[in-house]
Amino acid sequence: MSANLAETMPFSKLMGVQVTKAERARVAGELTVRADLCTAGGIMHGGAIMAFADALGAIGAFLNLPEGASGTTTVESKTNFLGAAPQGDIVTAVAIPVSIGRRLSVWQTNISRSDGKAVALVMQTQMVL
Repeated sequence: MSANLAETMPFSKLMGVQVTKAERARVAGELTVRADLCTAGGIMHGGAIMAFADALGAIGAFLNLPEGASGTTTVESKTNFLGAAPQGDIVTAVAIPVSIGRRLSVWQTNISRSDGKAVALVMQTQMVL
């Protein structure tokens, strides 16, 4: 399977999401914090943070789809914003499965700055289609 599955997701591609690892038990990626992904003060917008995590969790859910499933969609997402990511930084994220079921999977994504400081913790639920 191609390492950069984000290329198949138009919005993730627009954001510049780069998938660095895509396995059933771990999806990792990085994203450069560009000016157009920022809010006032030159910090990464919360929506961009959530979209980054959503992309990685969706890829993980896709990689774990049961036979015969047509896809996956996010049905719930919760984000704890823990710190700011400044413009120009490269944030990294790791999504791991909390639970993989027949109809739903739950993913936890940790996002951090290049200095290792936490930016966000995201929990999302993906539904099998």
